[in-house]
Amino acid sequence: MKKIIIRVIVLASIFTQSPLLAQQSTQPKPQASQEQAEQHEAGISFTPQQMRNANISVAPLVPQIQASYVYAPGEIKVNGYKSYVVSPRTESVVISRHAILGEHVIQGQSLVTLFSESVAQAQATYRVSSIEWQRLKKLANNTVSKTELLAAQTDYIAAKSRLKAFGLTAQAIELVVKNNEPNFGQYTLIAQRSGAVLSDDFSQGQRVSAGDALMILADEDDLWVEARISPSKDLDLPIGSEAILHSGGQRFTAKVIQEAHTIDPITRTRIVRLSVKNPQDKLHPGMFVDVNFAFATKAPVLAVPESALMRSSDGDWVVFVEDHPGEFEAVEVELGRTLGQFREISGIAPHTRIVMTGAFFVASEIAKGGFDPHGH
Repeated sequence: MKKIIIRVIVLASIFTQSPLLAQQSTQPKPQASQEQAEQHEAGISFTPQQMRNANISVAPLVPQIQASYVYAPGEIKVNGYKSYVVSPRTESVVISRHAILGEHVIQGQSLVTLFSESVAQAQATYRVSSIEWQRLKKLANNTVSKTELLAAQTDYIAAKSRLKAFGLTAQAIELVVKNNEPNFGQYTLIAQRSGAVLSDDFSQGQRVSAGDALMILADEDDLWVEARISPSKDLDLPIGSEAILHSGGQRFTAKVIQEAHTIDPITRTRIVRLSVKNPQDKLHPGMFVDVNFAFATKAPVLAVPESALMRSSDGDWVVFVEDHPGEFEAVEVELGRTLGQFREISGIAPHTRIVMTGAFFVASEIAKGGFDPHGH
């Protein structure tokens, strides 16, 4: 029993004293040196082909005038200068409609037919005065005095003018005399301009008063935007100043046309009115939009696309500087104003060549310590 134990001890001693085995058992696993890690973290090199494959572009950082933006909520409104309210000029009853909500009508198109006792009386008066005026004109000058002729002419003009005031067209007025059995009291309102029917809040048979809005027509090719700005923002917005509108992922350009000089007592904001072209009919009154007023910087600034900025391992913002063709190094920068799709930066000299696009690939390859976009 003792012999067996001694042999085991001897073998164990021989095993531990073997130089080759001892070296293999004590050698640490391969690890990147601290110097190598710092080198990988500092920068990396790319061939021209690798830069093309990764869509990496480099450009000098040149000071330029940039545009900054100030946000304000806005609402699409009807262009008050290109809209028209269809309404009766006297108390009437709706007989029938000829256009519906959302329909695009053209100038002169029939919209709604009404009946009015006042219009019936005016039509009868016009018919009598017109016939009398035509009769007296045919008589010899020595048969009718100038006073009678003038009175007849005056009655005729007054009766015709009253029908025009009620909204009857010239053709409808002439039919009052030509038609032996006119529908006295009925008259039709027509579109005074082309546009879309934005509202038609009435029913057939409904009695309406003078001035009631039966329909609203508007040209939606040119709309208004009312932006509400906090009075604390002292913005210089002269007529013609540009703004960018965003709605539903779409982008539109608008221009300032008016600015209120009073503060809304409810919202405590002031209104800036803009005009926006809408040829594709994608904007409609009542829609809410984001308004961004554009302002040019007073002096040239250093700015890069947002995509050129990356976070370092310690959380600082960096850009990648090209010291030599294809060799890039991360340089820490300080961020300034947001200028549209660009960001003002400091801490780097003008005309330094930096990565404008593809910064994400540069950062990822620095982290990995190598680059091969095709996996070779």
